[in-house]
Amino acid sequence: MPTVTKNLIIINILFFFGTFVAQRYGIDLVTYLGLHFFLAGDFNPAQLVTYMFMHGGFAHLFFNMFAVFMFGPILEQTWGPKRFLFYYMVCGIGAGLIQEGVQYIQYATELSRYSQVNIGTEIIPMGDYLNLMTTIGASGAVFAILLAFGMLFPNNRLFVFPIPFPVKAKYFVVGYALIELYAGVANHVGDNIAHFAHLGGMVFGFILIMYWRKKDKSNGTYYN
Repeated sequence: MPTVTKNLIIINILFFFGTFVAQRYGIDLVTYLGLHFFLAGDFNPAQLVTYMFMHGGFAHLFFNMFAVFMFGPILEQTWGPKRFLFYYMVCGIGAGLIQEGVQYIQYATELSRYSQVNIGTEIIPMGDYLNLMTTIGASGAVFAILLAFGMLFPNNRLFVFPIPFPVKAKYFVVGYALIELYAGVANHVGDNIAHFAHLGGMVFGFILIMYWRKKDKSNGTYYN
């Protein structure tokens, strides 16, 4: 396995188990490393980086890292380790920025009118509620990886459960993006999934790939 891909997986696993170790000492790492809404008291700009190494459970970690394991090596071998790492980090940060923007729209159009929020079990001050608006996970960067694979190898066929036949990568990526867009616009309250962060990772990935294609073409370098 290429170096960057391997180390990204290892770091994510270490962060995951680190959350359990910290909990034994009464420390919630999500409070410090998860990406808080930028108007919340617990927000820190460094969280735009640290949030993508935090995960909410084993399944969340497994499926994200499985995607990195499956598609990361071929992208790293095609681009080289420096460009692949740059792509991963920028798209992860970009996904966080998009999520912050979506949360701000929600705050400006709905929440800003209130001083307290009923969360079902109790009524809490708005400041406390804003601190609950936290995003974690590598999914934004992972969706960018899926986009890159679909753009660089559009006709490669993938077996995607439960579809009983192989699907070309380009159709898989477009279909997945449309599902995320629908889920985000439909505003599925309670699913706890940052759909627009996923799309944000893909948007930043698309911009980077198109920029590199133009730059590499002017330099006489081509990628499939």
